Amino acid sequence: MPRGVARDHDAKKAALRKGAASYFAEHGYNRAAMSGVARSCGVSKALLYHYYDSKEALLFDILNEHLSSLLSVVTFAQADGLKALVHAILTAYADADAEHKLQLDSMNTLPEDMQEPLIGLQRQLVKKMGAALVAERWFEPDRQRALTMSVFGILNWFYMWHHPDKGLSRSEYAELATDFILGGLHAIR
Repeated sequence: MPRGVARDHDAKKAALRKGAASYFAEHGYNRAAMSGVARSCGVSKALLYHYYDSKEALLFDILNEHLSSLLSVVTFAQADGLKALVHAILTAYADADAEHKLQLDSMNTLPEDMQEPLIGLQRQLVKKMGAALVAERWFEPDRQRALTMSVFGILNWFYMWHHPDKGLSRSEYAELATDFILGGLHAIR
């Protein structure tokens, strides 16, 4: 008879994702081993393999959850305009620095069939941001893509230099970034 799913299955899986993301981000995905992930998460290697059959499956789950959650946040905030969208993205990034770093640094290490759905999620995010920029001001398609990717550049690298106890808060930076983006959009001829 097959073993049932534990009541705390989803919570355990979420904790493993979070712990593994931190471990991978700190040690580098390519250099990290599942035994190190297990030690870092305070679980046995056998338990880790109960949830994930490979390091790639674990990375995919981390990135899929991160991008899916981000897409939900963006979809909800999009109706309230660019300012709400920028705030929502930076707020969503608040507890996801490790996941975000993995997205930027390690997604390309996954096999192509695992990358495809993640790239699809990224494209949806880009499309929604592009639509928010067009709502502010219409641009030719080539410029729209360049502007959209520039906005993500402003938002995506925040984790690299921001220190919560120094300088601007995340919310203050969201205001600054929105003003910067809107000023730039309206200055473009």
